[in-house]
Amino acid sequence: MSLRSHVDDDEKGTATPLEIVEDPDAHLSAEERAAIDRKLVWKLDLYMIPWLSLLYLLAFLDRTNVGNAKIDGLQKSLHLTTGQYNAALSIFFVSYSVFEPLTNVLLKRLRPSIFIPIIVTIWGICMTCMGYVENWSGLMAARWFLGLAEAGLFPGINYFLSCWYKRSEFGVRAAIFFSAAAVAGSFGGLLAAAIENLDGTHGRPGWAWIFIIEGAITIGFGVLSFFMVHDFPDTATFLSEQDRARVVRRLKADQQSSAEHEEFKMAYFWAAVTDWKMWLGMTIYMGAAMPLYAFSLFLPSIVSELGYTTTKAQLMSVPPYACAAVLTVVVGYYADRTRRRGWSNICISLLGIAGFAMLLGSQKPHVKYGGVFLSACGIYPCIANTISWVSDNHEGVYKRGIVLGFVIGWGNLNGVVSSNIYFHAPKYTVGHATIMAYMIAFLLGGSLLMHFSLRRENAARLSGKRDHLTHGMSDEEAEKLGDRRPDFLYTL
Repeated sequence: MSLRSHVDDDEKGTATPLEIVEDPDAHLSAEERAAIDRKLVWKLDLYMIPWLSLLYLLAFLDRTNVGNAKIDGLQKSLHLTTGQYNAALSIFFVSYSVFEPLTNVLLKRLRPSIFIPIIVTIWGICMTCMGYVENWSGLMAARWFLGLAEAGLFPGINYFLSCWYKRSEFGVRAAIFFSAAAVAGSFGGLLAAAIENLDGTHGRPGWAWIFIIEGAITIGFGVLSFFMVHDFPDTATFLSEQDRARVVRRLKADQQSSAEHEEFKMAYFWAAVTDWKMWLGMTIYMGAAMPLYAFSLFLPSIVSELGYTTTKAQLMSVPPYACAAVLTVVVGYYADRTRRRGWSNICISLLGIAGFAMLLGSQKPHVKYGGVFLSACGIYPCIANTISWVSDNHEGVYKRGIVLGFVIGWGNLNGVVSSNIYFHAPKYTVGHATIMAYMIAFLLGGSLLMHFSLRRENAARLSGKRDHLTHGMSDEEAEKLGDRRPDFLYTL
């Protein structure tokens, strides 16, 4: 029986239990099956992770390069007040957040191989247009459409990857994918330092060339993505029919339904918005996302206030991002192996809190630069880890997609806050203090509450207190409960 026949059955409303998905390796020994599984995961990694990470690197580079452009003269050239510059930063997050919850449904309906290349190409065009703006209104319009086009990438790819990997495998992949944001910070500083030498070429200032060149690069990768981005497991063309069956079976064994082809129903939406874990996940994520965007947008300015020249300031912003990228992957690997995502958030957030305390409490350049390192290392790993944590604990294709859309959308809406708290250089007291408050109350406090709440629920399930939820149900009916099934244990 082919995998396609099982998918067709599911489209008619029939579940696909593990035992009726044909096992192509039933005749093999455990060692041979394990070897095939390792090769399969390695194949998935090679076909998906590098390219998707590269796209996110471009996305983060394009949304935050305005900080590099600022210290290269953007604000002076366009005659922007501080309020106008901050408004141009904020408007990106408004359009980004408004459209983000819708994008995972569009991704599922249009297919990743169509949806992702289209939005990458569109935001590349928006980025290029930013290099030709002449006033504040033009900058505002370009940033609005940039946010609209980028809205689908981060939640979409996290959702997409969660439909391919086991929960114990997803975290490190999400971390590698998100570490591209930190690499973008490093690369952005180096690239901006090089591009600013084009100042005056064809009558355009150096900051404009930052937008034009980086936008053109993005357009090129958007076109290539039509050939490089793949679809969900049941239709992926780079896999044989046997490999597609293996992916479905390994996800089923991990208590996931993510390889199945569901039709959207409003019941999935209501299941998501009535789940307390989604709302607490939104709280935790906002405690990391707002500091992330504030840090990314204003790091070049913070470093330049330490007394460095424009080019030196661009280059001095590179090392903190590099450290954050490495730690993001290390934390992702550790959390996957130990399933201690909550404690990872709790411990890493303390680094960030200490870093911003150093920035807030000292005016010595070397102390503040050290604080920048701790701040970066305390923010970036928590973003990827929180997304993995939320994804692990919500089962069902559409439910998980909707939850991730809300969580990431709400976190990014707090980017509006990040765009309006940095003023009164060089102390930036309000900015640093606001970020500390977010990290203490929402990231640290929310992670503690989530960890202990899930631990209590797991204990109730292990003791049989939730068994009544599936009383009288068939296996197929019980499976439709998703993460509410009594045998589904949450990742702590």
